[in-house]
Amino acid sequence: MDTSLIEESLEIAAEIGGDLTRKVYARLFSEHPDMEALFVRDTNGSVRGEMLARVFEMILDFIDRRAYAAQMIQCEVITHDGYGVPPEVFGLFFGVVRDTLRDAAAAAWTPEMDAAWSSMLEQMDWFARHPVQSVEPAFV
Repeated sequence: MDTSLIEESLEIAAEIGGDLTRKVYARLFSEHPDMEALFVRDTNGSVRGEMLARVFEMILDFIDRRAYAAQMIQCEVITHDGYGVPPEVFGLFFGVVRDTLRDAAAAAWTPEMDAAWSSMLEQMDWFARHPVQSVEPAFV
């Protein structure tokens, strides 16, 4: 995975798209309407904004030092299980983030960026589907 391409895509999307929170969640709820009910208490959008900010922070750690991102995914899978959120939702959400960034970047998004994101999302999804931290992935 070319981490510089992921960083570049985040920078481009931020410059062009500004705050992407509403766009990310509009897409999530459009593609997965059942997810909207999980945010019924988030009347002002602050939970959504915080979640997306944490996802971006986690992505930056995941592509760099991996000091905490993989374990955070695993912990959040277990935490969200208490809310009735199955592990596969994490992969769906991360994919929605990528798709929203791709739309925001428009013509600046390259096939190489798409490949880098696909590789990263595949690895992140592994951690979501294997929340037991004593199990190591083959790609580490």
